[in-house]
Amino acid sequence: MKLLEDKILKDGHIGEENVLKVDSFLNHQIDVSFVCELGKEFYRLFKDENITKILTIEASGIGIACLTAQYFNVPVVFAKKTKTINIYSDTYNATVHSYTHKRDYDIVVSKDFLNKDDNVLIIDDFLAKGSALTALLMLIEKAGAKTAGAGIVIEKAYQGGGNLVRDMGIRVESLAKIKSISKKDGIVFCKQ
Repeated sequence: MKLLEDKILKDGHIGEENVLKVDSFLNHQIDVSFVCELGKEFYRLFKDENITKILTIEASGIGIACLTAQYFNVPVVFAKKTKTINIYSDTYNATVHSYTHKRDYDIVVSKDFLNKDDNVLIIDDFLAKGSALTALLMLIEKAGAKTAGAGIVIEKAYQGGGNLVRDMGIRVESLAKIKSISKKDGIVFCKQ
């Protein structure tokens, strides 16, 4: 998606350890009108899939998922990183390894909000090594629901997570796929 690639080049920057920072418009401060355009694109890509729920993970995916869900007219369910006292029901659980935080954590979704009748679209901001995405897929499987696919804003193709999930037979649509990032060479996108 050229609009997104242009925004990354204009407003994103490369931080320490060649980390792409898009916090000025995507995952800390949200440019709502811009993210609505991303949501429209996810809708265009998945509109024929009869989506009943959008699933994401706390916290950065929530805003993107909500702005996408308005086009599908479906609820957003987000996996919490900790089970809190206000989750009274049984939960589906999975473990995620965070490369950013360098630790494992459990994610939970209440069984009240995900079930065998659901056709789920996963929405998330980044896909790198695939740990968060595979954990969300595990929650969907535990619920007996169907996975329609995954909509990813930015895929770091050089880290292999997208191919890992695609090899599982899951449809992954990434709006921007990055081939490489370095302070020396900048951001290089995969040819679409």
